[in-house]
Amino acid sequence: MLSRAFTVSRCLSLSALFVAGSAAALELPLPPPGDDIVGQVQVVQAKYEDTFADLGSANDLGYLEMVVANPGVDPWLPGEGTEVILPTRFILPPGPREGIVINLAEYRLYYYPKNRDVVYTYPLGIGREGWSSPVANARITAKTPNPGWYPPQSIREEHAADGDPLPSYVPPGPDNPLGPYKMGLSVPGYLIHGSNKKFGIGMRVSHGCFRMLNHNVLKLASMVSVGTSVRIINEPYKFGRSDGKVYLEAHAPLSDIGDASVVDKHTAVINALLQNEAFAGVRLDWEMLREVVAAEDGLPIEIAQPDQALVSASSL
Repeated sequence: MLSRAFTVSRCLSLSALFVAGSAAALELPLPPPGDDIVGQVQVVQAKYEDTFADLGSANDLGYLEMVVANPGVDPWLPGEGTEVILPTRFILPPGPREGIVINLAEYRLYYYPKNRDVVYTYPLGIGREGWSSPVANARITAKTPNPGWYPPQSIREEHAADGDPLPSYVPPGPDNPLGPYKMGLSVPGYLIHGSNKKFGIGMRVSHGCFRMLNHNVLKLASMVSVGTSVRIINEPYKFGRSDGKVYLEAHAPLSDIGDASVVDKHTAVINALLQNEAFAGVRLDWEMLREVVAAEDGLPIEIAQPDQALVSASSL
């Protein structure tokens, strides 16, 4: 893993404008046409009682993205006065900027409201191994405040085997794992919903559904309507432009490639770039690209300057 000092210096010199202070809710203006990056990385000083889970909840960030952006910092006791990076700069997911887009590898949801030049983005808990969340094109089919929960038989059997039997019905309230709101998806069996737990947002924790912080799910539910499109993708490597420069944002892949070598991951990134016509005509900074892929810290980092010679397969 790359050092924390190196992570900070890369951001300062190559990509992110650091802003001291607490982040507001992640309603971000869309970039101008041809650009793909929103937000700014921020730094806050931890208080004695802070944890990454608390800081994430207060700043619309998930637990794992806080951990990887702050290597070497204790997530449960950062320490009074410790500078903590808030990774609130994002390359927008590839594809149309409309409706809801969920990027599984990023543990993050993006919502593009109609007729507004803004994007809302929220951290998610997604399906754990063995209960993976789907890659699919879907839509919102129902919206239900204060939902009750009928645990599926498979989940009841799993809990019973662990000595934690579930009732056949859990009424609305503070003990309900769906939280204060649920939204049904056209993919049967999957929901976007809140939670009765503070911990687990931004991690692989669910049985496949998309778990949100309660204040986030209430805000999202107030904006979206039944029929809103939901595009679910799995893109660990996002590429984007800003002011003509090319950036890479790397996340740890969820699939078996997550256990692959850095060389294999590097090759996957290069192949993706070569197949993307939008990034033809640039010369890559190969050393920086390798460092970004190795770090997997979710920070958009510049990997190419504008108007340079075309990257060719012979340079690989």
